[in-house]
Amino acid sequence: MLNPSDYPALSALAAVLRHGSFDAAAHALSVTPSAISQRIKALEERMGTPLVLRGTPAQGTETGRRLARHMDEIGILEAQLAHDLGQNDGPALRVPLAVNADSLATWFPPAMANLPEMLFQLTLDDQDHSADWLKRGEVMAAVSARDTAVPGCDLHPLGALRYLAVATPAFVARHFPEGITSEALSKAPSLVFNGKDRLQDNWVSSQTGRRIALPAHRIPSTQGFVDAALTGIGWGLNPEVLLHPHLEAGRLVPLSPAPTDIALYWHVSRLAAPILAPLTAAVRQAARTALIS
Repeated sequence: MLNPSDYPALSALAAVLRHGSFDAAAHALSVTPSAISQRIKALEERMGTPLVLRGTPAQGTETGRRLARHMDEIGILEAQLAHDLGQNDGPALRVPLAVNADSLATWFPPAMANLPEMLFQLTLDDQDHSADWLKRGEVMAAVSARDTAVPGCDLHPLGALRYLAVATPAFVARHFPEGITSEALSKAPSLVFNGKDRLQDNWVSSQTGRRIALPAHRIPSTQGFVDAALTGIGWGLNPEVLLHPHLEAGRLVPLSPAPTDIALYWHVSRLAAPILAPLTAAVRQAARTALIS
């Protein structure tokens, strides 16, 4: 059982996992690296299990991550209490969030503006998996395509991010001379964001009614995705808002006139919901401005 005397060690543990090293944690807490090491060693001995995997970067064991999340939850409660008491002159609240890369590259940044009391710590993941970070308790809120609430969280529909499947005219002429066929798609290089990205696969299924093994370049960057399409190395689905100048100039052309709309949702921990209420309001406003309703 934890007690208040463990809080300095828990703070040291959370700082090591947040910053990735004992030296960086020491700098953040204004103590020596030796003090950080001693606090964590004492906590490991008390808990009877390792808490940190020493490496570059340092990472937490499962128990270590759970204890660090506990310390983050204490910080949320303390920030909420300070807010309720009108004591808003403390340090900015660290807010870990999971966001898909396409949202970050398009509509999400305005939601983070004008909230100086918060320091955002973003984790990027596919929209189909970003809510998993919230389920594990590693973030306070997430933008996700999951349409059912994560247990212990509130769910806010945001609207849909619109995509178009595009390629250069030369790419289309070379790989799709007879249109978008199953055979052509099985040979034409596609673009995928990472191993979790199923956007292109799902689009192909909607077009052909079949699952096709796509040859693919892995491009883990939203802007890099657009740039790769512009070079003519492959076709892929990109947020429509990023494509307008290229479509108007004829540098890219849609493979199909029908867009693909991906519905997004804001999941926020009920524990953090009161203190994150201004962020939730800002996220919903930014979504109303930029997403398809």
